[in-house]
Amino acid sequence: MSDLTKYIERRKRKDKKFAKKFDEGYEQFKIGAMLRQARESTRLTQEELARRLGTKKTAISRIENHAEDIKLSTLENVAKALNKHLSIYLS
Repeated sequence: MSDLTKYIERRKRKDKKFAKKFDEGYEQFKIGAMLRQARESTRLTQEELARRLGTKKTAISRIENHAEDIKLSTLENVAKALNKHLSIYLS
């Protein structure tokens, strides 16, 4: 385990507010990263995906880098434009 990982785990145990914010931020980052991976796996650029969605490249960049508060309908549209299937799991 890296020193950074150890620090984060200690901080999360001591500070519940930090833990909540950290976990929320990580989930938002993970969604954006998954969308980017899906786009790259289809060999599309952000510009090409934007064209398919009728939006701008900056909107795709924003989604991939700041996926907070992304609408479910937007996720569905992106999946469809990438010829992917959207699945959501609750655990």
